[in-house]
Amino acid sequence: MAAQQATVTTRPLTAADLDAIVALDGEITGQSRRGFYEKRLTATAKDPRAFVSLAVEADGRLAGFVFTQILDGEFGGKEPVAVLDAIGVAPGERGAKLGHQLLAALDRQLAAHGVREIQTQAGWTEGAIVGFLAASGFDLAPRLVLERETTLSL
Repeated sequence: MAAQQATVTTRPLTAADLDAIVALDGEITGQSRRGFYEKRLTATAKDPRAFVSLAVEADGRLAGFVFTQILDGEFGGKEPVAVLDAIGVAPGERGAKLGHQLLAALDRQLAAHGVREIQTQAGWTEGAIVGFLAASGFDLAPRLVLERETTLSL
């Protein structure tokens, strides 16, 4: 007998999702980033045109999330661009294409905002997320990300 297919839906994230997001992210990262997610959910509620934050549910429970911020004219560009700040899918749900369904729903939401490009960053050694992003159509950007400590004396 075949296993029953989970009912999968996507929807906007709300403040009521905070505990589930923090728990899922903690399972993935091994740490709590509650403050980050509290700030992002608050900002999304205050200015929904500047943020798109979505959940994917499997059989009515949160199985993944994505947070993006919409910026105008990022790094000299003229068009709005979305910056993917965080994405996560429950480890037990990986391989079920929930991340791809989440990004497809994100694409539809961003198109409604006039956004045609998503940018993000990933650690060079984070093979799983780099592989997922590559499989989702992300490619190396034609610019370098540079950083320096703010304590550097000039």
